[in-house]
Parts: sequence; C-alpha cells; structure tokens
Amino acid sequence: MIIHLKRGEKLYLNGAVLRVDRRTSLEFLNDVTFLLENHVMQAEHASTPVRQLYFVAQSMLMDPGNASLTVELYKHLSHRIHQAIGCQSIKSQLDVADKQVLEGRYFDALKNLRSCFLLESETPVPALHGGEAA
Repeated sequence: MIIHLKRGEKLYLNGAVLRVDRRTSLEFLNDVTFLLENHVMQAEHASTPVRQLYFVAQSMLMDPGNASLTVELYKHLSHRIHQAIGCQSIKSQLDVADKQVLEGRYFDALKNLRSCFLLESETPVPALHGGEAA
C-alpha cells in the first residue's frame, strides 16, 4: 500500500505520530495500523454521541497499547447510544461497527461510524447524561 503525504501532514502509525517535512510517499510492505490526519477527530469535535463513539474507537488505533481498556469504554458508550436512539439506520451501522471493534478491525469501524455522521445530523441522537439517555 502506498500513501502520499503533503508537507507538514501527520500520520498516526502504530501508536506513533509522524510529521513529514516535505511532500513524500510511503509504501507499507506489511500490515500496519495507521490513520491519516484528515481522519483524526479532535476532542472538541466529538460533540455528538456517535462522534464521541468515533473518538473512542480512534483511540484504539492511536494507542494500541491501551486498546483492551478502550474497548470496554467503547462497548459501554455504544450500549448507551443504542438505548437512546430510534433511528434504525444508525443502529444498523452501529451494530456493524460494534462487531468490527470486537474483531479488532478498528479502521473499518471508523469508516462505518463516519457514515453515521450525516444520519445523526438529520436525526439527532439524544445527548447522554449520567447513565441515562436524555
């Protein structure tokens, strides 16, 4: 797999953060876990329940050493979101993402969760407060 990076762009690779000082291409010759900077959600943008779930799943890729702990947080948050939403399309996508997380396929889970962002904006998921859905 070959990826192309622009000057100053960051790449999150197996838990490390790399920044390139010039336009470059990287070829991965074996399996590697990575995120491109444009797929990384900053904490301040995790403003909805599904985006918060994405942020947690992203943490599993960015910090693989703590992924087993983060999976527990993901499962808890996903369960609460399932209870709070009525949109079947979002629930279906969350079910797929949940399965992918449990299989360790975090990047695939992120793709499914990203597909929920537009649906969530059209059919907002109620904010989660204290152990109960609001």
